[in-house]
Amino acid sequence: MAKCMICGKGVTFGNNVSHSKRRTSRTWKANIRRIHANVDGTNKTVYVCSRCLRSGKVSKAD
Repeated sequence: MAKCMICGKGVTFGNNVSHSKRRTSRTWKANIRRIHANVDGTNKTVYVCSRCLRSGKVSKAD
């Protein structure tokens, strides 16, 4: 569910690196919003990242 239905942006994995260079795994989660959008002429609930929402790739339902 933590994936944008428009661009496919999801969870990214990496490492926390401390001052002493010890590494522990961590995740970066995308800013996913649940919105009611107009998809193919019908109103649906979709999960969209904030960047796609801000750039106008999705039109909100009226």
